[in-house]
Amino acid sequence: MKVLAFAASSSKKSINKKLVTYALSFLKDVEIELLDLNDYELPLFSVDKEKETGQPFLAQEFLRKIGESDALIISFAEHNRSYSVAYKNIFDWCSRIKPKVFQGKPMVLLSTSPGGRGGASVLATAETSAHFFAGKVKASLSISNFEDNFDLESNTLINIELQVQLERAVKSLL
Repeated sequence: MKVLAFAASSSKKSINKKLVTYALSFLKDVEIELLDLNDYELPLFSVDKEKETGQPFLAQEFLRKIGESDALIISFAEHNRSYSVAYKNIFDWCSRIKPKVFQGKPMVLLSTSPGGRGGASVLATAETSAHFFAGKVKASLSISNFEDNFDLESNTLINIELQVQLERAVKSLL
């Protein structure tokens, strides 16, 4: 089994990348690939840009990575109650190439933030829309107050209840 994971953020210090990386620690005897959206930086999507330049190689490559995986884990950063621009842009490019972006893959959707809602708005959006793009959501989890619940030195969740929920969510892919 191959699991593809990424944080839907371009921040070099992304707490969502810390969360998704930690989530992968619950998977044993599984091939794992962790992507960084910064490696897939694309021009801002527009139909005019698409007509002018065609469909970017990096978007095609991102879709290929999804296609080669058996399951996905995505941790969404929330920007103004929605997706980060970095994620929305690559998603828009990919959906023009292959409307069923998630290609029937089982998925675990995560989100975290420094605040009390833990990215709940963006996670709800991702959960609601995934099936339109051929994603099969097996589990989702929002973790609020990231700095209070995650030890940055050891890179682990210190809230045992959240740790159990995260482990259960990730193992739903197996």
